[in-house]
Amino acid sequence: MSHSASHRFATLTALAAACSFMFAAPAIAATPQAPSNLTVPSATDSSQRVVRRTTQPSATVSTAQLTPQQVTAAIPEPTVRTYQPSPITATGVDIGRGQLTNIPTPQARVSDVSFIKTILIDQDTRGNDKLDVSLLDDFIAEVSPNARHYPPNFPNRTQRYNAREKIKVLAEWIEPYAKAPNASYDVLLRAAKLNGMGRNLDLGSEYTVRGGAYIDRAIKSKTDSGEANFLYGMMLAEGGGFKEGQKYLDRAVTLGYTEAEQSLAQSDLLSDRRSEALDRLRRLQRQDPSNSILSQQIKLVEDGKFYIWDLPAPNVSVKPNM
Repeated sequence: MSHSASHRFATLTALAAACSFMFAAPAIAATPQAPSNLTVPSATDSSQRVVRRTTQPSATVSTAQLTPQQVTAAIPEPTVRTYQPSPITATGVDIGRGQLTNIPTPQARVSDVSFIKTILIDQDTRGNDKLDVSLLDDFIAEVSPNARHYPPNFPNRTQRYNAREKIKVLAEWIEPYAKAPNASYDVLLRAAKLNGMGRNLDLGSEYTVRGGAYIDRAIKSKTDSGEANFLYGMMLAEGGGFKEGQKYLDRAVTLGYTEAEQSLAQSDLLSDRRSEALDRLRRLQRQDPSNSILSQQIKLVEDGKFYIWDLPAPNVSVKPNM
């Protein structure tokens, strides 16, 4: 081999050795400005990653040198976006301004506006607490012509059902106040009326028991009440206790309660004293010629009927809910 060829071969060998040394050298991430106290992980240790700090590009920090709090602090906080509704803008056509051609504008009108008088009664005999019985009294006044006496009479089955359901609700509402030992006369009287109508509408024997108990307590607390004596006598007589009910009805008559006379006529009729019943009703008619109910009751007795309250049912508008 010539001298020049030997020189070229030595040069290539040196270059090859230099390249091998460069590829085999570990990759060092730290720059010459890196602090001397930071250690650079070995290229062969794959369990450690190099973390570059953006504020100090020359420093290389390993996660092994960071505390868990520092690692957590390095994670950016998530952005919470709260939905903010945009302002509502009117779109479409305002039909109230008559902008639709050949289409009539709808109109609404309020009619038959009525108001219920507010009625407050004493809850107990002390008179400290009051009960608002405005809706209860309005219901009793409306339904009494249909359900006060036996047999009850309604224009249709729907109204009868609505009355039954409403009596259940109202009787349950007033029950805690009526069964209290110091319940007021006004509470007992209303509870007796509701339970009496419930008995007539076949809601159960408990209505009969409660109605009798409440009206008995009402009479004891106010013995000169014509209405209380009438209600008790009517409940007894229409339930078959003619003799027991008569003394309360007679007392109600002496106290000026005219309807008690009609109940006495009903008791006479069911006791096979038709002529006495007819005489009593005719006497009442002479005292009150404008009373159309008396004329209908006289006609029923003359036609051989046994229930003077079996009259054409007045129309009522009992709503299914309170």
